Amino acid sequence: MSGDENIVELHRRYVMPTYSPDLVLVRGKGVRVWDQEGREYLDFLAGIGVLNVGHCHPRVVAAVGNQAAKLMHVSNLYYNENQPRLARELVERSLGGKCFFCNSGAEANEALIKLARLWGKDRGGRYRIVTMRNSFHGRTLATLTATGQEKVQKGFEPLPDGFTYADFNDLESVRSAIDDRTAAVLVESVQGEGGVVPATPEFMAGLRRVCDQEGVLLFCDEVQSGMGRTGKWFGYQHYDCIPDAIALAKALGGGFPMGAIVTSSALADVFQPGNHASTFGGTPLACAAGLAVIGVIEDEGLLDNARRMGTKFRAGLEEIASRHEFVTGIRGLGLMLAMVFDRPAKDVEIIMRRKGLLALATGKTALRFLPPLVVDEDDVARALEIIADSCREFAQIEKRVS
Repeated sequence: MSGDENIVELHRRYVMPTYSPDLVLVRGKGVRVWDQEGREYLDFLAGIGVLNVGHCHPRVVAAVGNQAAKLMHVSNLYYNENQPRLARELVERSLGGKCFFCNSGAEANEALIKLARLWGKDRGGRYRIVTMRNSFHGRTLATLTATGQEKVQKGFEPLPDGFTYADFNDLESVRSAIDDRTAAVLVESVQGEGGVVPATPEFMAGLRRVCDQEGVLLFCDEVQSGMGRTGKWFGYQHYDCIPDAIALAKALGGGFPMGAIVTSSALADVFQPGNHASTFGGTPLACAAGLAVIGVIEDEGLLDNARRMGTKFRAGLEEIASRHEFVTGIRGLGLMLAMVFDRPAKDVEIIMRRKGLLALATGKTALRFLPPLVVDEDDVARALEIIADSCREFAQIEKRVS
């Protein structure tokens, strides 16, 4: 293999075009990444919420390297030392039941769907899942059907049966979607791909009450909002609402692919041998990474840092928004934030990237920021400078065009 190969041309020739990348990133450390030409960027996307402890954190790197040299994989036919230890850390920080480990957010949500159906089989054959419009739960056939966005479903019909949609933050809409075949309601505490829209306290508390009244399960998709992203371990912990199970992935492995579900004690033993499985779920290597991530978040006070830096960053974004009529608001929790426009946000994303800041337009009009939780005041200040400069440039371009 040659070190001087044209990576872009190789990608176009051999990789299916499911994404449209435009940078060749070759190195990362903390909140920063560098491209092939050596240019530095502030990474306020963090692998779409994956790198909560930053790029190449020394403890994660050491944990993965040491475990790789010792034992990478044995399959779940055997115990491994790290899996129950990581399960304990997750269970004790959340719902008190048990874990199932997999490899991605889509797989975690698939596991929740199967768990609901198995639970509902002996309860009158309940199998339907109520999900929210503008949600996002994955790209497998079941999870893209659970996703309440037609754009991700288009072309993959016929879609699997068993999903009903309700309006996010509209309790009566959810209530009316539940019937005698409903097994569970699946909700994000913050809709990430839908534009970084937090649930209201009334909605989350009401969901728990309605699910209890109707005898159905309540699941939270914490794939993007979990592992400290919002300033608490999991997004649901901001609300008066304890779900029956949660889905995790993204930041769980600190960059190593990993997913999981965590259940309450009531659902801990619904899955029995033969009901569900994953060859690569919860390997010694993945769990070593997960344990290191939790250790870093705990020992470096990153939950508190996410709250403090999130408050500072949000205040700066709101000040910038006050100068531009095309910015309609700022929303989010902790370090899961978005600047919302009255027009598509992609153009501002492109300007920011050119100036050295990585973020992502989502839900068309929202510019999403997901910086690593290790971000400091200087990083936030520099990011705000770039955002302010980018908004000024965008305003000038719009003025010339009009």
